[in-house]
Amino acid sequence: MINQTIKTQIVEAIVKQRPFFPSAAKQATSLGISSSQMSRIINGDIDNVISDANWISIARKLEVQIGKTEKWQTARTATYEYVNSQLAGCQEFAISGILCDQADIGKTHAAKIYCKTHKNAIYLDCSQTKSKQKLVRALAKEFGVDSNGKYKEVYDDLVFYIRSIETPLVVLDEVGDLEYSAFLELKALWNATERACGWYMMGADGLKSKITNNVERRKVGYAEIFSRFGGRYQRITPEGREDMEHFKKEQMMMIAHVNNSQIEPQEMYAKTQGSPRRVFIELQKIRRVG
Repeated sequence: MINQTIKTQIVEAIVKQRPFFPSAAKQATSLGISSSQMSRIINGDIDNVISDANWISIARKLEVQIGKTEKWQTARTATYEYVNSQLAGCQEFAISGILCDQADIGKTHAAKIYCKTHKNAIYLDCSQTKSKQKLVRALAKEFGVDSNGKYKEVYDDLVFYIRSIETPLVVLDEVGDLEYSAFLELKALWNATERACGWYMMGADGLKSKITNNVERRKVGYAEIFSRFGGRYQRITPEGREDMEHFKKEQMMMIAHVNNSQIEPQEMYAKTQGSPRRVFIELQKIRRVG
């Protein structure tokens, strides 16, 4: 059961998210509940209105901390600043880009923070929506468009909505996991929203290999996708082992500092090798023991 305290925290997160949607109805659709249900829980009627599964789904989507895990503070690392700048440019000017870089440097966290704090900007994890149908329906739901009808109607409504709102942005993470048909549909969506929407792909080095290899093989669609998304791969991390180690240490120290770490930097780096995920785990270990 989801207790009253957690429900109250989730409602607070819903209220905080509200300004980033053009209407309460769009926000409710994106959260998977009806407008009347959202109105009731925001007005304090939090019992027997939506299921525990709904509460959990909303908490996950809005990243509400449940349990004893302490709130994670975001450091303005080089990765955070770079991703933030890239997304701001794409959203303002309706342009596109591709970021291919090492895993576990903070790309995803930075993108999620940006989309949570900017109107009409959505983030989608493509590893959870690999097929064409799942991709388009998930995009529709994130924007607050009905995603449950016939596929063509969902697609057409999504395109119409994107073209009707101010400076929309779509951030697609883990794009290398998409099936081929989804890649082709992504090209179609870009074509249908050209100059009306910013698009940004993110992935690890495998995404670069997938696109490059298929372009060289002249597989239909890949050259066009690469061209539409800027025709080059963006990168944050430096070349060279020493420079990379310095980059990771700098980011690690910033993350540890804003989260009140009492662990010496050298010890933290030895434990984590600069991984933001490992820094989080190490700090949680200390806090739970304490």
